Parts: sequence; C-alpha cells; structure tokens
Amino acid sequence: MNNKELLKLAEEARKNAYAPYSNFHVGAALLTKSGKVFTGCNVECASYGGTNCAERTAIFKAISEGEREFEKIAISSDNKGETYPCGICRQVILEFGRNIKVVVGESDGEYKEISIEELIPCGFTGADINK
Repeated sequence: MNNKELLKLAEEARKNAYAPYSNFHVGAALLTKSGKVFTGCNVECASYGGTNCAERTAIFKAISEGEREFEKIAISSDNKGETYPCGICRQVILEFGRNIKVVVGESDGEYKEISIEELIPCGFTGADINK
C-alpha cells in the first residue's frame, strides 16, 4: 500500500472522530507488516484525561487483533498539510519499533514520511529497562 492510499484511509477514519470539545478531528491508518490496515479516530471525553488520540486508537485495535509488527502510520486532521502525533502517541508508536514510518499530509497533495525515531530521538524503550 502506498502512502497516498494510506493517507486516504486516515482521511476516511477522521470522519468518525468524536471531538465535541476541541472540534479538531483526526484520523489514522496503521499498516502492519502482515499487510493489514487498522484505522482509528480521536475520541474526546468531558474528562479530558479520558480522551484517546486517533493514532493510539488504531494501534490498540491492531494489538487487540494480535498484530505486533507495524510498518507505517498515516495521520490526517482538519488542518491542511501536516499534523504530527502528540508526545504520548510518539511514545506508543516507538514501543513497537524505531523504524516505523509516520506519514503526514494529504492524499491529494503534498505529504511527508519520517521515522518515529526522527520524531522522538533518544526515546525511552523496553531496552532501557533491561540495561
């Protein structure tokens, strides 16, 4: 699956976002190494700590279905252009590999691909616990 196709799926997932407080709708599409795609959207809660980002929604869905190896994740928001994952999402993505690619932009326009390690250099992982 190419980046534009993955971004298109993220854009479709964004339509399901529940964002009554921020009105900032985000969608994500996660491509596993086995070729499956899991989508997610942000889900807000009046108690803001209960809010979940689109990226983590997609990852948690994949994990719940037995997937553990990810190739890339595409992110789409209401903003034109690039929307990068927040810090918590970066940490969760990093948990599953330093080489996972993050694709941001638009399916019908410009996009960028960057590794999660570039977005969170010197990130803390399970390897740090086992030192």
